[in-house]
Amino acid sequence: MREVAPTPETTPVPAPAPGGQPTVEREFTVAERSQAQLVLRRFLQHRAAMISLVILVMVVLLAYVGGLLWHYQAGDITPDNSQPPSLDHPFGTDSVGKDQFAEVLRGTRISLQVAVSVAVFATVVGTIWGSLAGFFGGRTDSLLMRFADLILTLPLIAVAAMLAHNFGGTWYLIALVVAVLYSPYVSRVSRGVVLSLREKEYVEAARALGATNTRIIVRHLVPNALGSILVNLTILVALAILLETALSYLGFGVQTPDTSLGLLVSQAQTALTTRPWLFYFPGLFIIVIALTINFIGDGLRDALDPQQRKVRQ
Repeated sequence: MREVAPTPETTPVPAPAPGGQPTVEREFTVAERSQAQLVLRRFLQHRAAMISLVILVMVVLLAYVGGLLWHYQAGDITPDNSQPPSLDHPFGTDSVGKDQFAEVLRGTRISLQVAVSVAVFATVVGTIWGSLAGFFGGRTDSLLMRFADLILTLPLIAVAAMLAHNFGGTWYLIALVVAVLYSPYVSRVSRGVVLSLREKEYVEAARALGATNTRIIVRHLVPNALGSILVNLTILVALAILLETALSYLGFGVQTPDTSLGLLVSQAQTALTTRPWLFYFPGLFIIVIALTINFIGDGLRDALDPQQRKVRQ
């Protein structure tokens, strides 16, 4: 048998350009990004949300770490009575000599605990509530949503004040009462999202493959509704801290020996003309926390919106 000598492989030579120089072929590499990376990139480009996030983190660190490092603790009585803001007392003192900087830091911690607890509890309960109503429909949907409508017709502050007064003034009971009243709002949002998702092709495919209703809800519907859930979570944090402030201001919220920003504002209203710093600093913290959380929610909404073409600055 005659062996055939291998022929050398020829590589294509780029055709010369009109000027006589050969053209150079350039290769472009497109990096693949996951959905999480795209969401994070859009969120980082949202200037207002990033500034708000930095400010909120500073407030949280100041409340939880600054209180441990400050040379006065909440409740400590100093000989400096009714002193205006100074280097030794940045937020001044009250009529009995309590350092208001320490009091505001402690109130911020309690208010944040109430707000986050309300947001998490109401979001979990409301998401399950709305998901069941939207997925099963029919009588289940009617029963669950009519119950939600019944709660939504109640005056929120009045019912919260009555329940908080009956259950006591500890912060976790206040958080539980407020979370129960906010759950129907989340349930209606979750129901609307699930109604739009349950007819998608991947849900029909999962049902055809024998997936149970629980698996479809947990593995397919809830993850795809996560964007709306996270946005509602941030909104609830801001709403909860404002409602807790209103309840404490009316005398139905957190009670002593606990404290909160709303309770500090309520206690300072009688001294507004003589010692205004007692009123302004807790109020300023309430405004800063509510505003920053709302801007962060806007950033998350824009980042999670698949139709968002241009991130708002």
